[in-house]
Amino acid sequence: MYEGALTRLRPIPHSRFRLFVLHHAGGSHLGYRGWVRHFPSDWEICLVDAPGRARRSGEEPFREAGSLADHLCDIVRPELDRPYGLFGHSMGALLAYEMTRRLTETPPTWLGASAWSPVPGPERAEPRHRVPSGRLREAIAAMGGTPRHALEDPELWAYVEPLVRADLQVVDTWSPDPGAEPLNVPLSVFGGAEDLGMTPERLSGWADHVQGDFAHHTLPGGHFYFTGRTGDLVARITKDIQAVLP
Repeated sequence: MYEGALTRLRPIPHSRFRLFVLHHAGGSHLGYRGWVRHFPSDWEICLVDAPGRARRSGEEPFREAGSLADHLCDIVRPELDRPYGLFGHSMGALLAYEMTRRLTETPPTWLGASAWSPVPGPERAEPRHRVPSGRLREAIAAMGGTPRHALEDPELWAYVEPLVRADLQVVDTWSPDPGAEPLNVPLSVFGGAEDLGMTPERLSGWADHVQGDFAHHTLPGGHFYFTGRTGDLVARITKDIQAVLP
């Protein structure tokens, strides 16, 4: 039904755990393919693509978090026949949070949130998806995670910019539901010590949004703190998941 939405580099029909990995704004599953080999061999890792990228490049990207979360829930629901978890980086963490709020009949065993917090921040005051093209490129370059040639090549940037703006609109226009109950799920939060937008202090605010076990990991680096250290991050993710697996 949603062709190209899930990528399984290592299909494991009888896996004991399934982890869905959700990408950052402007990203795709391609940035997370190298993670799969670091996870336990009996886990199935599903890399999720939102519309507008990779094999879904012909689809219109979403611009509102709730609608995109509903869409992604429709994709994963047929796959929730065993213990599973959601891990998202940046925009992916926002979507993992909203998906967890919706998947109440078959809730995740574990939730992992990287470099995003439900605590409001400066992006609300000046939405990044509305800034001029030059400033947008500077902001993305400062965060890292996007190849420099994609920002500097006019043709590539003309292709990337609309998708980046759509994804940033998802993040910048999100606001917490004042009636939302804290999540009753074990939560692990990850972030970079030098991330100026998602500081460790801001990430610690997750504690007010969860009733289950809460772990907060601060690692060296900025917004894409795991660059060059994927194995270290996956080891922490694996340890936290194994601690809550039935």
